[in-house]
Amino acid sequence: MPHTHYTTLISAGNLAERLAAAPGSVFIADCRFDLVDTAAGEQAYAAGHLPQAHYLHLDRDLSGAKTGSNGRHPLPDRQTLVDRLAALGLKQGQQVVAYDAQGGMYAARLWWLLRWLGHDSVALLDGGLQAWEAAGQPLTQEAPPKATGDFKAGAPLAVTVDAHAVERNIGTKERVVIDARAADRYRGENETLDRVGGHIPGARNRFFKDNLTADGRFKSAHNLRDEFNAVIPAGVSAEHVVLQCGSGVTACHNALAMEIAGMHGAALYPGSWSEWSSDPARPIATGPNP
Repeated sequence: MPHTHYTTLISAGNLAERLAAAPGSVFIADCRFDLVDTAAGEQAYAAGHLPQAHYLHLDRDLSGAKTGSNGRHPLPDRQTLVDRLAALGLKQGQQVVAYDAQGGMYAARLWWLLRWLGHDSVALLDGGLQAWEAAGQPLTQEAPPKATGDFKAGAPLAVTVDAHAVERNIGTKERVVIDARAADRYRGENETLDRVGGHIPGARNRFFKDNLTADGRFKSAHNLRDEFNAVIPAGVSAEHVVLQCGSGVTACHNALAMEIAGMHGAALYPGSWSEWSSDPARPIATGPNP
């Protein structure tokens, strides 16, 4: 019997059933992280994680080398990430399930990266670790079984734009830029992570946490579509949307929310505010949504 192919979300119940029926059919990735205490996620993983889960670290695994002008979490080298996932046992076409305990803000980065590598069998555990535990499912301290995978990159299923394209767009207004940061940081207040506060001129604000219900699960496709349509001007298609945030991480959460909503094709600006604001020559806006 063929397995269901999950490309956006999977529930704790469905994941538990899949693991019981075909334990080796799923590659599980624990993406827990803390921007302030970068060892916290790995320590939490060691204390207890989903059975068979591998740990992937935002800085070491899901980001590339920083140059001082390419943002806080530049994209990793494609081949380096492919090799890392294959070494952990990921196979071609295998179902990947990513989770964290932070509402999906780090797991969504892996979801996006795998799509960037041409792999669409990747889903977030809806509600994360909390939903798994609430469903009465076990955690373990055991290391996942060692395996070697044959994972290879394919044609990208996700697109990116660079700072030059974003800068050009300020004049042309061909695309709508959506900033996933909290409203105060978007307005230029309380900036603690980047060199200067504010936002890219013309960008609109959609805080990534607004994609979730009170219990940490994603809102319905219908609700997400309505809410994104309230941010995106009428007549603008998803292919003309650019998603950004502080460092290209939580923008992936908005990318996933748009995918759930059936709004396909938005681009990611990976460098995001941390790259943009590193160059004093680039323009900056402050204040509320336009």
